[in-house]
Amino acid sequence: MTVHIGAKPGDIAETVLMPGDPLRAKWVAETFLSDVRQVNDVRGMLGFTGTWHGHAVSVQGSGMGMPSLSIYANELIREYGATTLVRIGSCGGMQPHVALRDVILAMTASSVTTPSSTILRELTYAPCADFGLLRAAAAKADALDVPSHVGGIYSSDTFYDDRPDLNDQMVRHGVLAVEMEAAELYTLAARYGARALAVLTVSDHLQTGESLSSADRESSFSDMIEIALTAAFA
Repeated sequence: MTVHIGAKPGDIAETVLMPGDPLRAKWVAETFLSDVRQVNDVRGMLGFTGTWHGHAVSVQGSGMGMPSLSIYANELIREYGATTLVRIGSCGGMQPHVALRDVILAMTASSVTTPSSTILRELTYAPCADFGLLRAAAAKADALDVPSHVGGIYSSDTFYDDRPDLNDQMVRHGVLAVEMEAAELYTLAARYGARALAVLTVSDHLQTGESLSSADRESSFSDMIEIALTAAFA
């Protein structure tokens, strides 16, 4: 048991899916896993453990933003022995060829700053995904015939962003999408020798203003979960 996770030793699997929304964690666990049990409800940040095709899997909400994710990823790795962490969530498309419902496999995650910046200081660290997870996820997306894109994303500190000039430069430099957690997840995984990947569904688009409804998001996210689980155990 840690400050933020009430699970007992052995309650958390080595493979953990990490959606931001704790209710999405509940939906994922109940929809995709067997023999599910709830292992955490501290501060309402729900966590569950079950099995997928015989493999033990946990699903733990991370909250919104890198500071919140950093808390849960640190405790999952350091205290519970998690070795594979896959962020599953939504993102905003930034390139014209990226469409709603497309899946983004984040090879790298740029950021202005992360909670780890205080450790890295003057170094501009380049957080990246585990290549084995990335390759397996790309193969599964192809097998499912799901439109997908592999490349760099941007992990933002803010949801309501007033920097259109920065967005323009990211589009210019090929950044596929924006979200709020992956850069810190990748940095922590590198620090502790774990594997990490962000598998994201495009739920809205910064250039077109399009967005999915809540119902459309749920139906579209199923492919993302299948890709994430397959990659974790490839």
